[in-house]
Amino acid sequence: MIRTLLTVAFLVGLSTFVGAQVISGTVLDEYGDPMPGVAVGEVGQNPTVTNPDGEFQLRVRNLPTRIEVRTLGYLTQELNVTNSENSITIRLEVDAQSIGEVSVVARRLSEKQRESALTVEALDLRAIQETPSASFYDGLGNLKGVDLTSASIGFKVINTRGFNSTSPVRSLQLIDNVDNQAPGLNFSLGNFLGASELDVMNVDIIAGASSAFYGPNAFNGVIAMTTKDPFLFEGLDFSLKVGERALNEYAVRYADAFGDRDGEPVFAYKINLYYLSADDWEATNYNPTDDSPSQANNPGGYDAVNRYGDERGYVAPGSQKSYPALGTYHRDGIEEIHLVDYDTRNIKLGTSLHYRVTNDVEMIYAFNFGTGTTVYQGDNRYSLKDILFFQNRFEVRDKNKWFFRAYSTNEDAGNSYDAYFTALRMQDSLLNGLAWSSQYAGSWNAVMAPRVRNLPGYPDENLPEDEYIEAMVGFVNMHRDTITSLHNVLRNSLRREGLTPGTEAYDDLFNHVTTTSFARGGSMFEDRSSLYHAQGEYKFDPTDWGEFTVGGNGRLYRPNSNGTIFSDTNGRVISNWEYGMYGGWTRKFNGEQWKVSATMRLDKNQNFDFLVSPAASVVYNIDEISVLRFSASSAIRNPTLQDQYLYYNVGPARLIGNLNGYDSLITADDFSNYLSLPSIAPVGQPSRNTYEFDYFKVDPIRPERVRTLEMGYRTTLWEALYVDANYYFSFYEDFIGYQIGLDINEDQIPNVTEIDVYRVAANAQDLVTTQGFSIGLSYYFKEYYSLSGNYTWNVLNTATDDPIIPAFNTPEHKFNVSVGGRQIPVGYKDHEFGFNVTYKWVQGFLFEGSPQFTGFIDDYGLLDAQISYQIPDWNITAKLGASNITNNKVYQVYGGPQIGRLAYFSLLYSWKP
Repeated sequence: MIRTLLTVAFLVGLSTFVGAQVISGTVLDEYGDPMPGVAVGEVGQNPTVTNPDGEFQLRVRNLPTRIEVRTLGYLTQELNVTNSENSITIRLEVDAQSIGEVSVVARRLSEKQRESALTVEALDLRAIQETPSASFYDGLGNLKGVDLTSASIGFKVINTRGFNSTSPVRSLQLIDNVDNQAPGLNFSLGNFLGASELDVMNVDIIAGASSAFYGPNAFNGVIAMTTKDPFLFEGLDFSLKVGERALNEYAVRYADAFGDRDGEPVFAYKINLYYLSADDWEATNYNPTDDSPSQANNPGGYDAVNRYGDERGYVAPGSQKSYPALGTYHRDGIEEIHLVDYDTRNIKLGTSLHYRVTNDVEMIYAFNFGTGTTVYQGDNRYSLKDILFFQNRFEVRDKNKWFFRAYSTNEDAGNSYDAYFTALRMQDSLLNGLAWSSQYAGSWNAVMAPRVRNLPGYPDENLPEDEYIEAMVGFVNMHRDTITSLHNVLRNSLRREGLTPGTEAYDDLFNHVTTTSFARGGSMFEDRSSLYHAQGEYKFDPTDWGEFTVGGNGRLYRPNSNGTIFSDTNGRVISNWEYGMYGGWTRKFNGEQWKVSATMRLDKNQNFDFLVSPAASVVYNIDEISVLRFSASSAIRNPTLQDQYLYYNVGPARLIGNLNGYDSLITADDFSNYLSLPSIAPVGQPSRNTYEFDYFKVDPIRPERVRTLEMGYRTTLWEALYVDANYYFSFYEDFIGYQIGLDINEDQIPNVTEIDVYRVAANAQDLVTTQGFSIGLSYYFKEYYSLSGNYTWNVLNTATDDPIIPAFNTPEHKFNVSVGGRQIPVGYKDHEFGFNVTYKWVQGFLFEGSPQFTGFIDDYGLLDAQISYQIPDWNITAKLGASNITNNKVYQVYGGPQIGRLAYFSLLYSWKP
């Protein structure tokens, strides 16, 4: 099979050269970024121009010849070319004497970005190096229209255009066009298992619906990272970064290329190593949860956000006179700081081998590995401990013509566990909730009730029950501190040693629970899921009818949780396949002033019908610097493996997937109404015996769909100010959320004791619309300096009471302002100085996660800053910076930690052969 692929690749590549004297190559800037619009031609002859990827093909009469490469703001290069068999790479250097404001603005915006039909935000190599944030991934949050959410130091979420979540299933993250998702979760863990910063060349964020271009699940956006090509980026790079919170980060990259007999590079490889350790932010929000039955001043306790096991409010049976001032009381919870490993660790290894079969055809094998410990927030908070992730990729391609790639992704959850469920398991292993409630009420009656009755102003117990209860409200308010202390004394006397953090008994119980699987009474979950993917694409030669592209892909998921996450108990094997195919057409009219594109994609998942994702766009080049674009795009999102196969016990409820639908469920309110009735009542009066439940059913899950209309405008004003603005309007259908229902045993009526609570994956019935606008401004001046800013507005239009529709979780207004300078001479040798200061403001919004993690995120502003110093003789760049330099501690996700300052110092050493 390999020989066949090599032969085909060789013949296809060779055929492009036969019978033509064509010089081909790529023009890059000093940072390795492709340069579009560069003139390349024989000296004294009419030149050709590089395409949006910086590539060119130049027809010449005879060889050898001398060619000239020139563009505004860069030094002109001349070089001799002796043959046309080898593609050449040309790097241009900035002309510091002639560079001006207009040329800088133009160079920061590639032709590919300028004519893109979609909204694309980019972080290039230079911007990566200059970001004041603690990492390049954090720096993405400063881009126009991009929301960054920090659930922990190790886990960051990127989202665009609303419906944000700490489980970003509506965004697709690609690294070198390879899906970076964890197969069991169906989304990426930020960059925790991604690429090392030293190896990242650029990041593009494509906002909005993009299934027609990127396949299923490119629903709200795509994060596309491109790593450095070892043919173009040879040498040794080493970086170290130290900072607050015991931050230690080290990275090494080495790349080399080998030539053939003529000295042309044919084989290259690269190796990346990365290590990070830090003390994570601690989640210490002890405010009452959104649905806590008690408030923070309740003497008997309340349900706190980051304290687990205190969710249920108990009320003693019988008359309140028997339990004076007891009221609603909660079990001792366990704070998250005693349940989670905040010792963040991350190790990454990446390697790739590249072989040029011909000048244009290249074969690649890549291996990526990641492991570590961090905190993830989903429906609960989880300690991802010793999680492991690795990918293998094989690819053969002609960059200008076709590609075929196949890859596999495997993960192992390691020693990961559910922190919330750990608290419940620890409590129940010593005493279940009902037994604890009975013990607590009995002890209050025996020990604390006499003390309460001796307090001044105690109500007369001869009063009728309703008058006694009313009088007790004022009495409790009068003696709230005293009654609270009585509860605390009782709690301390009843607390089991195994639930007291810091004791040997606690540590033994904690270790037992977190190292025992769900099925055996613990909180550890297993996940050894995998996915296998193959994809191919072919671009036909351009004709008078335009350019045509066709492609297709197939994927197989193999979830494997041994019954701890999915319904794969007792040896059941789950597999899920999907495939898709697509075609695209692009044509330019009126001397390339108009560019019209259309794409159609067809996808099929084994459990769902065929789905079509069309897209069309028109780009109008008003002049050389102004572009107007219109697009209509669509996307689908197949239900995740969890939406289909989940079976997860979180304590109070079971979270279940929904391939077949569910029937005969009742709501919690319906069941509460039933409990409020007496078991037996006089004839004609309502009772539990005669109560009729209002049953409902949940239809089988189906894919989500979105359609988006968008327009955008890009231009440069006054030859100095770059402007990029866009507006979108989206229509969402069949949103996937969940529905909570109770399954009761009717045989037990009127005294129902067996209740199963389910949270079932379900689709919304209502159509939802959203709209948004964003604008970005960039101004470059005085040769070295820049000033930029952006503003984003997003809003959920549809007012609906459909409980299944996921929360918008997005600020309506936000903006960023940044000022920076680069390559500023300091007057000593060739040393250079740089700086960047960025301010971000985010309007407050309601963040709705699980009931435990729902609350309001207040307005906040963050200031990041960095200064850098470059010593070319030593190949060293030093950088001192801080994110959130004012240490304004803010929540970015409700239930997560407060994010404060992270100051750091870094050194980068780069040696090029």
